[in-house]
Amino acid sequence: MSTLKIFCDAPLTPSAMQLLCEGVAPHEIVLPQKPAASVLAKSEFDPAFASVDIAFGQPNLANVRQAEKLRWMQLSSAGYTRYDTPEFRSWAAARGLIVTNSSGVYSEPCAEHVFSLMMARSRRLPEAFKSRDWSGEPAWERLRNACSTLRGQCAVILGFGSIASQLAKMLAPFGMRIIALRRKPRGDEGVEIVTPERLSEAFAAADHVVNILPENADSVRFINAERIAWIKPGAAFYNIGRGATVDQEALLDALRSGHLDSAWLDVASPEPLPEDHPLWAAPNCHITPHIAGGHHDESGTLARHFLENFRRFLAGAPLVDRIM
Repeated sequence: MSTLKIFCDAPLTPSAMQLLCEGVAPHEIVLPQKPAASVLAKSEFDPAFASVDIAFGQPNLANVRQAEKLRWMQLSSAGYTRYDTPEFRSWAAARGLIVTNSSGVYSEPCAEHVFSLMMARSRRLPEAFKSRDWSGEPAWERLRNACSTLRGQCAVILGFGSIASQLAKMLAPFGMRIIALRRKPRGDEGVEIVTPERLSEAFAAADHVVNILPENADSVRFINAERIAWIKPGAAFYNIGRGATVDQEALLDALRSGHLDSAWLDVASPEPLPEDHPLWAAPNCHITPHIAGGHHDESGTLARHFLENFRRFLAGAPLVDRIM
């Protein structure tokens, strides 16, 4: 096989980049003139892209469309908003371009993040950490009685990919009812699946609503006032998908009215959330700064994930985390 050129604009650490270069040898890594600042940053057009066979990172759309030799691109993120359009999907299919993402890198940390938030809510940890009340005092009694367990509760997960699958496995030992939203059920999910037409029934039973939806034309403000009203009063809402999939004004209203017990957000719109944004002061709204997928040696995990798919690509085997 002739030497392949692999364009990489993923913001890898030096050690991860060394791992990548050694792992693809004798094939060649092509670096951009200006590396991307993060997986969420839009990459700039790079003339070196024209000669590459493979891309790893967040390639510029104009580059991709003009690269005649490009056969496969792997995104360095689980999300793929800028590529998730009918036009690009149609073009990629006609062109025979394989597109994969890095869901496998982020499924476990994201699932653990949601699980930790669910536990924090059930055990009332935010209030408990602030409390100075002790046994026998009325405030202590109220806090203790407010604690609950996950056993027997119902979680509705919006979007059923690798993160949702991992979360469902974590929740299984608690005997929870797990319902997942999927537009096109496959039948192998291992949990109860509903389509959008039946979402109101699922929300009426939900103690926890977990949003993992990607951002695309169909999902922007998918969680709106009407759908929030379907959720069982007193439920908790979690978002590790994308901020734009939630009508934040409607979410604020639901928190202020008490319809929702709490919100636990790792994403928002915009990001970073301005200091004067009302979500910061909303009742029972807990915000983490888009860290759900973070973990030690994240760059190394990204590189190893790409290298596993690279080995599959060379062998003509199916690639993992294929999205197109």
